[in-house]
Amino acid sequence: MIKEDHCLYLKYSNNSFIILSLYVDDILIAGNKKKDVDTTKRWLSSNFKMKDMGEANYILGVKIIRDHAKKFLGLTQETYIKNIVLSHAR
Repeated sequence: MIKEDHCLYLKYSNNSFIILSLYVDDILIAGNKKKDVDTTKRWLSSNFKMKDMGEANYILGVKIIRDHAKKFLGLTQETYIKNIVLSHAR
């Protein structure tokens, strides 16, 4: 657990890492090795009632952009910014 944020958990092992973000009843899991992410999800589902919703597209209003071929992961709040700008333009 990160001291400053009690909803973000990190696990390091050899050349692998898992990041688990927990917000109310939503979990977002990320890692650099799919095998380890899958193992973590299996462990969690064997200990807690949960449903795998697949890859996330949005989390807390932040859009997740991926390009697996380029090994790119990005985040954007474009929709939020557009809504703010449009609401102030009226």
